[in-house]
Amino acid sequence: MRTILPVLLGLTLLSACRLPVGRTAHVPRKAVFILLDGIPADVIERVDTPMLDEIAAAGGYARASVGGQRGGRTETPTISAPGYMSLLTGTWANKHNVWNNSNQSPNYAYWNLFRIVESVDPSRTTALFSTWLDNRTVLVGEGRPGAGDFRLDHTADGFEQDTVAFPHDRASRYIQAIDERVATDAAQYIAANGPDLSWVYLQHTDDVAHANGDSEAFHAAVRQADARVGRIWSAVKQRQALGEHWMIVVTTDHGRDARTGRGHGGQSERERITWIVTNQSRLNARFTRGTPAIVDIAPSILQHLRIAVPAAVAREMDGVSFLRRGAR
Repeated sequence: MRTILPVLLGLTLLSACRLPVGRTAHVPRKAVFILLDGIPADVIERVDTPMLDEIAAAGGYARASVGGQRGGRTETPTISAPGYMSLLTGTWANKHNVWNNSNQSPNYAYWNLFRIVESVDPSRTTALFSTWLDNRTVLVGEGRPGAGDFRLDHTADGFEQDTVAFPHDRASRYIQAIDERVATDAAQYIAANGPDLSWVYLQHTDDVAHANGDSEAFHAAVRQADARVGRIWSAVKQRQALGEHWMIVVTTDHGRDARTGRGHGGQSERERITWIVTNQSRLNARFTRGTPAIVDIAPSILQHLRIAVPAAVAREMDGVSFLRRGAR
């Protein structure tokens, strides 16, 4: 991301939408968050990413953090699944109880974004597009009684289990092919249907970094991921032209080790410092002058969607919104 120039946009949209009883008619509010796996802030700032730049120009870019309080009770491994769960629930691992990428036992008492939206307003539509099936079946916990026993309205995942369409190879080219499928499905579905809340997860950048470390191959994978984000951003802009008010957030789950760029999981600065890009321009000081954390994304999205989070759930969130109060 070579050029990031925040620009304030003034946009007045007038539209009617289907609403539950008791809600005042307003412009439909939608959100999509995209997670590009394992890209440290210094790389996203160094590599040419025109689509992320365009989103940031509409709103903002900030260095962010993962890993909780280093040495404190909230310290969380800089590993993928703990990062996803921190984003989804707005809590650190001492609460959500996801510490690694396998054998997870999530504490579903800490509600995730989808459960909150589906419980508070079942009329809202939800969608998930993912290169890793466990995001839906384990972390979100779709259909699990302990996780709220809710169902997403649309899903596109599980492709890694289709070894005919996506034959596995040591170089993980099949993951790149799945990322391409997931991004294409997400862009097409968002453009056609405009779900109220969507998550898009793309994995290939992390695989390339594990194999090659800090390298041109990694930078090329980041540029490819940026192009995939561009397709989804184009779909969002199509929906905005219909009179909908969209929030897009793009982030990552962890950085990389400073020595080679192949590893992560520790608490070094490079592993902990990440980034957030959003098209929202009404950003508070936490975003513009501070270092927002991955746990701040969920409360920000919920504020944008104007979802009244149940008090007991809101009290347990470690994150706070980076949107200004009254942000449109």
